[in-house]
Formats: sequence, C-alpha cells, structure tokens
Amino acid sequence: MNPIAAFLIGSALATSALAQKISLVGGTVINPADGKIVQNAVLVINGDKIESIASRKQSGVPVGSRWVECDGKFILPGYIDTHVHFFQSGDLFTRPDGADLNSVRPYKDEVGWIKSHLADTFARYLRCGITSVVDVGGPMWNFEVRKTADSTAKAPRVAVAGPLISSVSREKLDLGDPPIVKIDTPDQAREFVRKLAAQNPDLVKIWYIVDQNHPVDSFRPIVRATVEESHAHKIRVAVHATELETARAAVEEGADVLVHSVIDKPVDDAFVKLLKDRHTILCPTLVVFERYGRTFANKLNLTPEERAWGNPEVIASLDVTKIPSDKLPERIKTALAKPDEALGRIKKTYDVALKNLKTLEDAGVPIAAGTDAGNIGTIHGPALFREFQLMKEAGLTPMQILQCATANAAQLFGAETGAHIGKIEKGYFADLVVLNSNPADDIAHASDIESVMKNGVLYPAYTLLTAPAP
Repeated sequence: MNPIAAFLIGSALATSALAQKISLVGGTVINPADGKIVQNAVLVINGDKIESIASRKQSGVPVGSRWVECDGKFILPGYIDTHVHFFQSGDLFTRPDGADLNSVRPYKDEVGWIKSHLADTFARYLRCGITSVVDVGGPMWNFEVRKTADSTAKAPRVAVAGPLISSVSREKLDLGDPPIVKIDTPDQAREFVRKLAAQNPDLVKIWYIVDQNHPVDSFRPIVRATVEESHAHKIRVAVHATELETARAAVEEGADVLVHSVIDKPVDDAFVKLLKDRHTILCPTLVVFERYGRTFANKLNLTPEERAWGNPEVIASLDVTKIPSDKLPERIKTALAKPDEALGRIKKTYDVALKNLKTLEDAGVPIAAGTDAGNIGTIHGPALFREFQLMKEAGLTPMQILQCATANAAQLFGAETGAHIGKIEKGYFADLVVLNSNPADDIAHASDIESVMKNGVLYPAYTLLTAPAP
C-alpha cells in the first residue's frame, strides 16, 4: 500500500485530515511560478491552506502534524483548466448547432444528462490533478454549477461566465435558457451586462464571430459597450476571437482575456506589443481545433489519459460509424467521405496556431492553459494532457507549460481565489498534485498522478473515480 493511501486509511479516508496539520515530507516541490525547486521538502498544510514550505534540513518535521512520506514524489500546485464549458458534455450530441443529431438523441435529453452527471464531471477533473477550472460561457444555470461545485468536496474550484454575447444566435441550443445571446445594439449589450452582473460572474464572455455577414467593424461598437459596462461593474471580459483582426479589435476595445489562438495568419509585432501593453492573457485552447474534424472523420486521436479518465458514455458516443447513415448530418458525411481533407484543415490550423503560441510565449505575453472541454470530442478533465502535448509541439518547455497551467492560469481565474491558487506558497490554498515522476524533465509525466489534494484534503488518485457515474 502506498504511503498516501495508508495515511488516508489511518485518518478515516480524509474525513479528519481537514482539521489537522499535514506534513508532506521528502518529496520534490516544484513551483512553476518562478521555477523554484525544493528537494527533500517539508510542505506543511494547516486546514485548507499552505502553512510553510522548506527543505527538510532547514525545518525538520513540525511537531503535532501528520506525516505523509513523499520520497521520490514530485509535488506541484493543482492544475487549472481556464477554458471549459459545463453545458456541453464532449459527446457527439452536445452541439446540435454544429452537427444536428436530434433525431438520434434530442438535445433536451442531452442537457438533462449533463446536469445529472455534474458530480461525475467534477470528480474527473480532480482525477486529472485539475483543482480549478474556468467556465467561459454557458446558460444562466452556469451560476448553479458554480454554487454546486462550491458545496462539493470532490470538485474543482469553479469560476464562471454567463451566456455568451454574440453577433449571431444559435437557436438549436435555446431550450429557454440559451448559452449564446444575440445582441444587436450597444444599449442591449449594456442592459445584458447589468443582468449578468446581478449574478456576480467571474467574467463576461463575447463570442466575436466574423463572416461575410458579420464583418469585424460591424460588431465592434457592441464589444466596446460590453467592455465598458463590464469594467464599470469591475468584471473582466473574455473574448472568443480566432482571426488576427478580430482579436486585435477586441483587445483595442479593452478585452482582458483572449480565449483562443489566432489561427488565420501569423501574429505581427504590433499585435504582440498590444497584448503586452494591455497585459492581456491569452488561452490558446489548441486541442479543440482538432477534435470536431477528427471525430466527424472517424480519426479521433484520444490519449491514454482520456480513455482512462474520460466519461465512458461520452467516449462511446464519439464513434460516428454507429449512427445510421440516413441520420448523419451532411457535415459528418462529408468528413467521413474525405477524411484527408479534414485532417489537412487541422494541420493548416496548427501550422499557424502553434507558431503564434511560441511567438507570444517568447515575447512574454501571459499564456494560460485551457482546452475548451465540453465541445465535441474534447473530454472534460484529461483533455488538458493533450493540450500539454500540443504546447510542447509549439516549442514550449515543460516548465513553461506547467507555468501556463498553474500561476498564469490563476491570473485568468482572477479575484481573491485566483490570488491564492497556482503557487505553493504560505497562505495559498492547499490544492496540489503529487506525481510519481518529474514533469520538469518531460511534460508527459504531468499525468503520472499518485494523489491530489483539494482544499487540504488528500485523495489517492485511484479513489476519485471508484463510484459509478449517476
């Protein structure tokens, strides 16, 4: 039996751990915020907070604390996924506006399933060492998700935005509480932000969609009004903008966060300087760009972590060959008939997006890791490890990737909670991940998880998904 499991059994499986001091002894503590590494460390947890961190030679083991042996282990701040959507499951039926399969599974049944499986989804995040997430847009019931997470032990900390403000509507997602709201005038934008402000959102989200019917400048006054009204209520604004000129316009109008990479062309020096001058945070969300196309073309490349820790019902649904051909939308039929074209589009996207990420990282723009989990094929929880792989392909070092998933991500989470997560420092929340191998040597080791601590309670990783899904 491993030392952490023995500790928890001796402590009535973590029920008494919250009330007592715990000393994690002998492990290597990695603080990606500054790259500091403490070997043979003593990390003291008092309740839900970190009390101290020092080498064993400096501190010894505090009297009165429970001692958990961590020799050979690596301890990091809990990971943070800064781009998820709880109103989406990740399964094949979750975005009927993109692939309408209502004839196979009515969307109202899909939403009912999502709501009934929230506890399972929360636990899957913890299993992956993800102790905080940011939901950047969904129906008004998103605020209930945050409330539920706050009262659930085996759940990440959750920051939320409400419905997305957009130039387009998505009627197929509207069951009376739409996740996307079409706004036509600046006055409507201000009124809607005031409605959101009553729910105390962590962010306001703009879905800045550009096409031949919606050029960049036509929606810009609404972006400006949304930002001004949000900032007047001391709420930050996140923007979905995947084109360079759209992203530039959003930041010029005061956006605090960009939640996607620019994928249409290389970023230029003026754009890089703009992000740096405005202290804009960028969340690249690389993994989502491949998952729709790969799913529809029956070329899905789920990682071992996703297959092990993703919801099995969600994963089973992603085999499009199980859907009767007469019920398949044309988009999926086309992808199945021409899979090489789908894969070619993905490669073209990554040829731009990965280079842009490296350019922005090298320039010192704060990058926060996120996945867009919940979209078709992007699995809640373990999708973060595929995101790490893609960030590595972009040329980021393991420590840079870890920084993106901890200290930088905490900045995007924001507010008082964001100021106390993402680092291993005195007074910070005791949200930790304990690994069997060193992720600073190889980012693939970031998923080699022995245990997870959330709010000062330590869970052996294997215990987090033992209960069957509701």
